[in-house]
Amino acid sequence: MDVSSALVARKPTRQISVGKVKVGGDAPITVQSMTITKTADVDGTLQQIYALAAAGADIVRCTCNETEAAEGLAQIVPRSPVPIIADIHHQYKMALAAMEAGVHGLRLNPGNIRKPEHIKAVASEARDRGLPIRIGVNAGSLDPALYEKYGAATPEAMVESAQQEIAYFDEVGFTDIKISVKASSVPLMVEAYRQLSEVTDHPLHLGVTEAGPPPAGLIKATAGIATLLMEGIGDTIRYSLTADPIEEAKAGRQLLEALGLRERKNVDLIACPSCGRAEVDVIEVANRAMEAFADREIPLQIAVMGCVVNGPGEARDADLGIAAGNKRGHLFVKGQNVAVVPEDEMVDQLVEWAEFIGEHGVEAALARVDLVKAAREAEKDRARLLDDQGADANQAGEKIVEIRKKTGS
Repeated sequence: MDVSSALVARKPTRQISVGKVKVGGDAPITVQSMTITKTADVDGTLQQIYALAAAGADIVRCTCNETEAAEGLAQIVPRSPVPIIADIHHQYKMALAAMEAGVHGLRLNPGNIRKPEHIKAVASEARDRGLPIRIGVNAGSLDPALYEKYGAATPEAMVESAQQEIAYFDEVGFTDIKISVKASSVPLMVEAYRQLSEVTDHPLHLGVTEAGPPPAGLIKATAGIATLLMEGIGDTIRYSLTADPIEEAKAGRQLLEALGLRERKNVDLIACPSCGRAEVDVIEVANRAMEAFADREIPLQIAVMGCVVNGPGEARDADLGIAAGNKRGHLFVKGQNVAVVPEDEMVDQLVEWAEFIGEHGVEAALARVDLVKAAREAEKDRARLLDDQGADANQAGEKIVEIRKKTGS
């Protein structure tokens, strides 16, 4: 279905940028999810981010609750295929540290960081860096003064919480805002968003908080999110399930497709950013791959990675991928190296292997090659790159020094 033919007339909102992803205005409605790893576990978190991207997530949120998490973000952000949002809990210094780490945006809960001077310090830094902030109001953690005023977590209390935060932002000239007013009660959440959409044109992030495990959680989240989307409310969504976050990303993508708000795709292609280790122009290779797969109906997840050092591991959940190293392309299937090809044949070989897997399956693809030899060749190029570039090709160490200054560590 052509996105332009969707029956839902979206309410006009401002447009902001989360990294390279546009949110609000006439941009496609985006899917978000959140990692459940410890952010300090860089490799584990990156693997989950790539899996989420392959499942349909456009933006991924990671917790930043301690200095070690911020230091992890400094290493994660340059290698992530999608924009990274830092989820800030009670310490405003963690927001400053996350921005130093290079994140693409923040999520702040007005019920947790309450001192106006702290809120404005974070907003001022975000303004200077050109980063957006989501005001993440939650019915379960409102400022006690609002509970006292309204007697309960009402839609009016939630909207007022968001408006108070916007007022602090206005004082320092910060406007790159998106807002959520989540609740575990679907009727409460729906009414809060309806009221909020009447008083602001900032983009809205939809979600039912603590929806629970599937299938009940899926039904609950869909009831709230779909209701609002069909009313033209919402610019980005997240399913908050007690489940593998991959299920959240899949559900969000499937809902948007079902409503005609996102186009269905055959090949899901993910690509790493062009970080310090990239041996090829990742964007150019990814674009050529997308053109090559444009007319092929092959329902696979395919990864284009800039280097063989991290690529096969980070994108191990992709059905097929290719990573560059030493002027060669290393093909991998489900994270296992299967072949080495000349750099100028990378895209052609990617297409050939995709067609084979599409017809015969992953196991047949793995069975037709010498996995030991392919792994040995990949290890040679991986070792050469590490020897040439060192362990910190993205200069994360410099950011970590600044992070420790911000947090007083």
